[in-house]
Amino acid sequence: MEQSGFQIKNEIKKLLAIIKSLDKKVIYIFISIALLQTFSFYFTSRRFFRFNFFQYFQSDSNVFLIEYLYWFIGDFFSYFIFPLLIVRFLIKERIRDYGISFGDYKAGIKITVIFLVIMLPLVWIASSLPEFNKTYPHLTSAKYSWKVFLLFETGMLIYMFSWEFIWRGFMLFGLKEKFGYYSVLIQMIPFLILHNGKPAPETFGAIIAGLALGILALRTNSILYCVLTHMSVMFSIDLISVLRFKADDYGVGINSLINIIKTIL
Repeated sequence: MEQSGFQIKNEIKKLLAIIKSLDKKVIYIFISIALLQTFSFYFTSRRFFRFNFFQYFQSDSNVFLIEYLYWFIGDFFSYFIFPLLIVRFLIKERIRDYGISFGDYKAGIKITVIFLVIMLPLVWIASSLPEFNKTYPHLTSAKYSWKVFLLFETGMLIYMFSWEFIWRGFMLFGLKEKFGYYSVLIQMIPFLILHNGKPAPETFGAIIAGLALGILALRTNSILYCVLTHMSVMFSIDLISVLRFKADDYGVGINSLINIIKTIL
């Protein structure tokens, strides 16, 4: 009687041999991303704050601002400090090799300016849509107070820096050695998935944005221009949305632009 070709002991040996042959750095990157994203969802998210800390601040008129700042600062650790420590002490590579440098600043500044020239008219048009008006800024109270608006945007900048580092820094540059430019496609996927639930134009736009920002990071060897570009777009969306709200003008023509400028003045 022939024995079955499947034996658990042999299968385990084969699996262990395969695991040992894998690139350890790539494993560290993928596993770290999985753990850090999960940690963020369960412990540094607005949801976690809402269930565990909201009750202690609910009498504060700025409770929702506090909730957002908890998220922004929490993810500064989840998406920047923790992966930074992984690079330094586990992977044992230089931090600047993960995009924390000025890189090719001449190309970075030029590309950023070109990108913004293209994006700002699109933001202007998109901000006239009812779906965008209801969504931005995410913190509703930022529409009524410039102080709250500036605090919120400062927190957003901290978050955006961390967000760009985890995808365009840690993941992109961490996988570049193994996958080359395919790493741009790899980092775009989780970036897109985390946009699900946002307005459809923004979610579909995240595909293009994820690819463009990945290419920008590799071209300049830095995440700083990704942060500048991404934050500039987000800030302009929030600012224009607030100005439209204050002016109660949601047109896209020159008269609407003039009317909104008068609101600033």
